Amino acid sequence: MMIRFWGVRGSIPFPGPKSVRYGGNTTCIEVRNSQDDLIILDGGTGIFPLAQTLLGKLPVRCHIFITHTHWDHIQGLPFFIPLFIPGCRVDIYGAFDPINLRDIRDILSRQMEYCYFPVREVELKAEIRYHTLREGECVQVGTTKITNMLMNHPVLNFGYKLEEEGKSVFFSGDHEWPYNIYDPTDDGFDEYEQLIVQQRANMIDFIRGMDALIMDSAYTEKEYPSKKGWGHGTLDSSILVAKEAQVKNLFLTHHEPTRSDDLLEQLFQETVARYQFPPDSPKLHLAYEGLTFQV
Repeated sequence: MMIRFWGVRGSIPFPGPKSVRYGGNTTCIEVRNSQDDLIILDGGTGIFPLAQTLLGKLPVRCHIFITHTHWDHIQGLPFFIPLFIPGCRVDIYGAFDPINLRDIRDILSRQMEYCYFPVREVELKAEIRYHTLREGECVQVGTTKITNMLMNHPVLNFGYKLEEEGKSVFFSGDHEWPYNIYDPTDDGFDEYEQLIVQQRANMIDFIRGMDALIMDSAYTEKEYPSKKGWGHGTLDSSILVAKEAQVKNLFLTHHEPTRSDDLLEQLFQETVARYQFPPDSPKLHLAYEGLTFQV
């Protein structure tokens, strides 16, 4: 499988001279399997430059897997040009919204109402097929098996594991490691702590030995206490889980939008310096737009 990053920022695009090296687009990752099937993880603004590369070989056939429907993960979808071209076929996958009782089509079509966008979803020319996924459901795209796992975020968020011919990739979407909401003196502390420990163990087992782990690493440990409950990970939490799960490569992404390229690199180096890495440790990659990796 080939992975290419088209958007690595979180929350809001951050274009400009301070983001030239790492890019300012929000989350979008292209995956190509051995049959050249196109799998797209999330539809942030990075999906627009990806679309430009697809127009030389029409019709486009692709599968878009949405981790969750916060703006920075879907705001590029109305500008995904193959949706406007007859003969193209786009399969879109995502979770049901249990709060508002909406499937993935209903959720995504709302951002293309006239009050937000000049073209309605029903006016698009491509063949669009929507698939509302259940937790743990497997989808087959050519030779690639894609399995979702429920992550910890303020809205229902799926992480996706892609497996093909002994190779594997996992993308977390947005994820904050669960923490104990009780004070140690509270009656419910011990019981809830057992639940937290089990949740972590389940995820470690799910991603164990991954060839590529792509993790939300928005914050530093110093920043995290003021961001607790916002649904994002830290550089340290991602590195620690990659070591624990014995993955081969860790890609740190969903960069905080106020960080310049220089500050991103500084924080990355400071974080890495706190750990010792034996030869079999994961290789660490600070994700940037255009980064391509062969699994």
